[in-house]
Amino acid sequence: MAIATLSVSGSAEAPAVKRARALGVAVRFAVGHALLLALGASGIILLGWTLPLVVERSGEMLGGGLLIALGAIALWGVTVGRVYGHTDQHAHEAAPHWHLHIGRRDRHPVAGSHSHLPTIIGAAFAVSSLRALTLLAPFGDRVGTVPLSFLLTLIAVFAAGILLSMSLFGVAFASLMTARVVARLGRTAGALMAIASMGLGGYWILA
Repeated sequence: MAIATLSVSGSAEAPAVKRARALGVAVRFAVGHALLLALGASGIILLGWTLPLVVERSGEMLGGGLLIALGAIALWGVTVGRVYGHTDQHAHEAAPHWHLHIGRRDRHPVAGSHSHLPTIIGAAFAVSSLRALTLLAPFGDRVGTVPLSFLLTLIAVFAAGILLSMSLFGVAFASLMTARVVARLGRTAGALMAIASMGLGGYWILA
């Protein structure tokens, strides 16, 4: 839902622009999510720490709060046009990428102030999964007998799986956003996505 909310825009755009934005957001979100999980879980295991349950619950609260905030910002942006995204490419970069801005389009910030919001939010959403990953439940009581190198390899594979699955979601969502029925909805599609994000965030906090 976070990827979807970050990807929508109430403005009219070419299908190629929508696809590039959705895929770019998904990949950046996945990179942040996978990196925090891989590095965080590896560090915790190497140090021999055990995260308390409050960390997992705090991560869930953070995720729910972010979904509500993203939904509210997206809904406000669709309504008044003061939150917008765009895709561009700099000379030193191999592929175009997407940026989110708050403000007016005629006061677009300089290139150096572009945000890496999807990556940061992706990392924030990974906090709630750190405890479960470090517990490595499939090993049960035998986790202490498993070689450390094997555990770290499994964590890396898990992070790679997250990166792949979220990137594939980006491809699928990009196709959805360029479908004719969604294109006809325009701002309505963005508003519905924003409301759904706030609803899911509230459920996540209260559940």
